[in-house]
Amino acid sequence: MKKIFLILAFVFSFGMLYAQSKPDALVLYRQQNYPEAIKICEQEIAVNPRNIDSYCVLCWSLVRNRQYAEAELRSTEARKIAPADVRLMEVLGEAKYYLGKNNEALEMFRTYIASAPANAARIGNAYYYMGEIYIRQGKYQHADISMTTAVYTEPLVDIWWTRCGYAREMAGSYATALDAYNKAVELKASNADAVRGKERVTARLR
Repeated sequence: MKKIFLILAFVFSFGMLYAQSKPDALVLYRQQNYPEAIKICEQEIAVNPRNIDSYCVLCWSLVRNRQYAEAELRSTEARKIAPADVRLMEVLGEAKYYLGKNNEALEMFRTYIASAPANAARIGNAYYYMGEIYIRQGKYQHADISMTTAVYTEPLVDIWWTRCGYAREMAGSYATALDAYNKAVELKASNADAVRGKERVTARLR
C-alpha cells in the first residue's frame, strides 16, 4: 500500500512539474512574444482540434504579428466549432479591419457588441475599430459616436481621444473636438497628432 502511495505521489508531482514547465501561450502573448505563442497554440490545437481557448490566443497573436489573412482564416475556422464565442467574433472583426474589409468588419463588431456582456474586455476596442472604419468611409458623425463610446469605456487611451477629436473635427464639431484633443494631451503631452489637432480647432474657434 505504501509503495502504491509513493508511486501515485511521484506521478502527481511529475504532472505538476510538467504543467509548470509547459509554456503558456497566453503568458507569451501578454509578453508580446507572438511567434512563440502562435507555435504553442498550433501544437495545442494539433492535440485537441476543439480547443477554443488555444484558437483565441492563436488568433490574437496572429493579429498582433500582422498575419491578418491567417488570423481571418483561423478565427473563421474556429467559429465553425464555437459560433457563439464572443472572443472569436471580436478578433475576426479585427482581422477583417486590417485587411480593409470594412463592411464585413463592421458587421462582425456589431455582432460582438450585441452578444458580449457590457463589461466585456474588448468592448472598447470594438467601438474604436468601428470608429476608424467610419472615418475611412467619411461618416464622421458615426465615427464620433463610436469613438466617444470607446473613450467612455476606456478613458485612459490617448490615441483613442486623438481619433475621437479628429472625428469630431471632421464633423465640424470644433468645441467638442478641442475637448477630446485636450484630454489626449493631458494623458500624453508628447502626442504630436493631438497637439496639432488642438492647434487646428483652436484656430477655427477664434
